[in-house]
Amino acid sequence: MPGALERVCALQAQYSPSPYIALWSRLTGFRKEQLTGALEDRTAVKSTLFRITLHITSARDYPYFAAAWLPAAREMTPRITVETMAELSRQVRAAAENPISHAELEAIGADAMGGRWRTRTLAPLLHLPPSGTWGFHGSPRLLAMQRWLDRDLPEREEGAERLVRSYLASFGPATQQDLLRFAGVRVGDLRAGIDALELRRFRDGRGRELLDLPRAPLPDAEVPAPVRFLPKWDSSLLAYAPPERARILPEKYRGTVIRKNGDVLPTVLVDGFVAATWNIDRKRGLELEPLRRLTKAERAEILEEGERLVDFVRA
Repeated sequence: MPGALERVCALQAQYSPSPYIALWSRLTGFRKEQLTGALEDRTAVKSTLFRITLHITSARDYPYFAAAWLPAAREMTPRITVETMAELSRQVRAAAENPISHAELEAIGADAMGGRWRTRTLAPLLHLPPSGTWGFHGSPRLLAMQRWLDRDLPEREEGAERLVRSYLASFGPATQQDLLRFAGVRVGDLRAGIDALELRRFRDGRGRELLDLPRAPLPDAEVPAPVRFLPKWDSSLLAYAPPERARILPEKYRGTVIRKNGDVLPTVLVDGFVAATWNIDRKRGLELEPLRRLTKAERAEILEEGERLVDFVRA
């Protein structure tokens, strides 16, 4: 399971079933208990991470990602001094030696940081299970990474290199702007990682530079892409800056799929492109909203895969 998580860099986890469905769509024979067990045995972790949103990653990757992202996020917090930030971080780190709630975290730093969301950047905090598990609702308990994983943060430059490598392994070829948008950081925050790697460089049809790892696969455009169901906030739709999302999400559907409030609907990929949205109703089962006209063969393939998803969700 950790290896599968590392292959996709990080899975969005605002909605607890989403990481499970994301893995089900990508892995043959995936079972819910595999991810639940990984969270419980500390080989996978849930945390606030890129773009100050919730993610599940492998426990091996998390310290590196946090080393690169946390200081960048703190530095981008407006109207707060370095000294105040350091003191707040010290207080949070001390408090999180034992499990704390988001309310307790916010009581330490929300006023000084101008809002409660940015308090989640003050220290590497992990969600304790059952947070992150299928169907969890409620207030999570948070613990310092050092206590839960018995590890310290690596150097910031090491974190940048690991993040760049992991992102490109998952989503390359991609532009530098895609990488920065995914992580929610500035170019200087990842420059050490980009410079440390020997990267392949391409030019797209508009002359922009694309980055990728050496010997990374480049499937031919004619390789068949089977139907896939993606969950809410799937990373495949968020891994690129808006102009580049058209490589999987046609521009004319973007406003339907990615809402103004930040919600990203669950989608169906047909031949590698978003072609419908979906929902599973408790009584009616699979509900499909096509975004374009589907052929009879496409609809049959979608319904076949959809029934498998219904079985997985209801299991």
